[in-house]
Amino acid sequence: MPHSERDTHLRLVWPQWQGAGTSSVEAFAPEFPFDVARRGYATGTAVLEAVLPPHHGPTATAPVTMSDYGLEQRDGVEAKQVVLDQLAGAFEVIREHAPARITTLGGECSVSIAPFAELAHRYGDDLAIVWIDAHPDIGTPNSEYKGYHAMAVATLTGHGDPDVQNLLPATISPDKIALVGLHSWTEDDFPNVAEWGIETFVPDQLRESTRPLLDWITATGCSRVAIHFDVDAIDSEEIVLGLGVEPGGLTSSEVQRISADITSNSEVVGTTIAEFIPRQVIQLQQLLKSFPLLG
Repeated sequence: MPHSERDTHLRLVWPQWQGAGTSSVEAFAPEFPFDVARRGYATGTAVLEAVLPPHHGPTATAPVTMSDYGLEQRDGVEAKQVVLDQLAGAFEVIREHAPARITTLGGECSVSIAPFAELAHRYGDDLAIVWIDAHPDIGTPNSEYKGYHAMAVATLTGHGDPDVQNLLPATISPDKIALVGLHSWTEDDFPNVAEWGIETFVPDQLRESTRPLLDWITATGCSRVAIHFDVDAIDSEEIVLGLGVEPGGLTSSEVQRISADITSNSEVVGTTIAEFIPRQVIQLQQLLKSFPLLG
């Protein structure tokens, strides 16, 4: 049954790759040429779009360049110029549809910034964020790591680069964000989590039941939830889906149960799938690039 215009559900395809930090790409995908590896997020977006069920609503693609334009570090943010340009473009695409719900296919983790900020603008204090990720993504331009994808939660809470913050229509109170499946930290993450008051759930807290997280959602007073899913939250000893190898994470069945339980208890208005690196697909691309008639 089609949704009314007021209840538009937008599928946003956003193959942004520029936010991934150079050092991470070099460290975790050495089997590929660097220029290929860093664009692997765009390949992952295309695969997600191909394998997911048909979407009953509008689908739009946020503009992303595949060139090396704007990749220089500025003000403590790698690829700041292209990040700003593409963030502005994503907001334009979203606002053309004025959606009540947004599913985002990425791309690195920063692709949640535009849709979640728009949903926060629409729903105000009635929106909680469940950020399922091995990492906290609360870096700032002052952090040692300059990859923009590691600054996504910081940006959504108003602690990001000032030029990026100026583009956001709304931010989200840190006490309405839960980091779920968190088990990989850097030293400069600790003070931000404690200082800002972000709730955290390590994998062992949710192995048997989603109840602790559901109780937290209830305590926020929010009836609506947006879910960010970085595929590296899945235990790499089960399967490696993201850029890095992160053992000790949630299992795929645990993530499925968490998602289903949230859906049963709240109105989910946003979902993002991020950080998928389809290694076999990229290997196939490399194999076929010299074949005739395929260029």
